[in-house]
Parts: sequence; structure tokens; C-alpha cells
Amino acid sequence: MRIARFSIDGNVGFGVVEGDPADDGGQTIDLIKGHPFGDFDRTGRKVPLSEVRLLAPVLPSKVVGIGRNYSEHARELGNTVPDTPVVFFKPSTSVVGPGDPVPYPTFSRNVHHEAELAVVIGRMCSQVPRERVGEVILGYTCANDVTARDTQRSEEQWARAKGFDASCPLGPWLETGLDLATAGDLAVMCTVNGEQRQLGRTSEMVRSIEDLVVHITEAMTLLPGDVILTGTPAGVGPMNVGDEVAVTIEGIGTLTNKVVKRD
Repeated sequence: MRIARFSIDGNVGFGVVEGDPADDGGQTIDLIKGHPFGDFDRTGRKVPLSEVRLLAPVLPSKVVGIGRNYSEHARELGNTVPDTPVVFFKPSTSVVGPGDPVPYPTFSRNVHHEAELAVVIGRMCSQVPRERVGEVILGYTCANDVTARDTQRSEEQWARAKGFDASCPLGPWLETGLDLATAGDLAVMCTVNGEQRQLGRTSEMVRSIEDLVVHITEAMTLLPGDVILTGTPAGVGPMNVGDEVAVTIEGIGTLTNKVVKRD
């Protein structure tokens, strides 16, 4: 099931996206009562997808990122794969949705795209045992872990390099129909102005989705809507003002954003 968060006529709601993803004109959103973090009912009111503005599918209290979780990506930046996962945060203010602009930060001269599978948490959880990881996941979406690479290299903490405004595009919707085995072997691709830059599979991750949820929840409580970024495959590179960057994940969809000059 594809669940979208959207705006129409000044109102924000959730709905189930129906129709062929390859046919934008034929897709509709069936509005739901309430939110997707529990039982919900469909209203039966359907709106053409083309008539709504898609928003980030969730508003997380925190985005938990994982660095160097693909060995080829670690090597392309001159790093080794760490013995334990590298964990960092992106604040809620970094989150934007599909089609939203990504303003180029004024403090950087080398901003990179990082296509990633995003895991969306569906219930409050802490110290999750491995065999119950699937129970706490609501679904998956596409993410671009936009990174000011020069800042990341010059500052010991990654807070500014990865946490600046609009550095975490998410979308286009939430796919709830993937089990852990399927999510663990999906194609992840990034294009810039239609040119392929990244192409990998989630099966190449050094640590699996289960590993990451267990590791993170050993230390902190995750809330409904929180997001885990699972790492990026090799091929990261610069994105410049005017570029259109698209992240496509097999079985989910495509997230597209344009880089703009910051006012």
C-alpha cells in the first residue's frame, strides 16, 4: 500500500495512492480518516494525484542517519568500513517533500547527493529484539541524504554538513507492502538531470535493516514517524544550482527535487 501525505485546498491529510505509478494522469488518492500510525478507514473520496501537492510522507521527531554502510561508498571517499555503525542525526527542519526546492547552503562549495532507502517507524519502540524488528516498521520511502562534503571533512561533527535546512528530502510516499526480506534487496538509483550517478542494491549494505534498528534502539527510543536512513551506495557526487536530482527505489517510486540558490 502506498500512503501519501498531501495538501489540497489548504488542508493536509493522508491518503492511499491507487493506480499505475507509470501513469501520473491515472493515479488517484483515496483519502483516509485519521493517520497511518494505527487502524484507519478509507473515506471513499478519491482525488486525482495531479490535483494535490505531495508532502514529505512523515514529519519525524528525528532522522537517524547511518554513515559508511556500503563498502564501495566508504572506499570512494577514502574511508574504511567502521567496526560499528556510524550514527548521526538530521533535524526535523531538514525534512522536505517531493518537488520541494533544496536551497544550496551558503557555507559550502561542494554539496553531494546520497540516494538512500529510508525506514519509517510505525510505533514507539526501544531495545527492539532482532526477531521483532518487522513489527515496528510502518514502511519505506526514498531519501536523499544531501551532504555538504567540504563541511563534513572540515568539522569533526556532521551536524552542519548533514543537518542544514532542506538537506533531507523524503518521498514521494510511504510503501507499506514490503517485508524485511524484500526491502533488503532493492535497487537504489540516483540521477542528476537525467544522468545516472548512483546504482546499487540494499543487499550490498554492510549492516542490514534489522542490524540498524537493533543498534539504534539499544540507545534511544524511536517514535512513530521517525526515520532511519540506511546509507548510500557508491557514486555520490556534486549537485549544483539548477540541477534536478531524482532518487528511485525499486518497488517504492521516485523522489525528485531541484537545487536552487539560497535567498
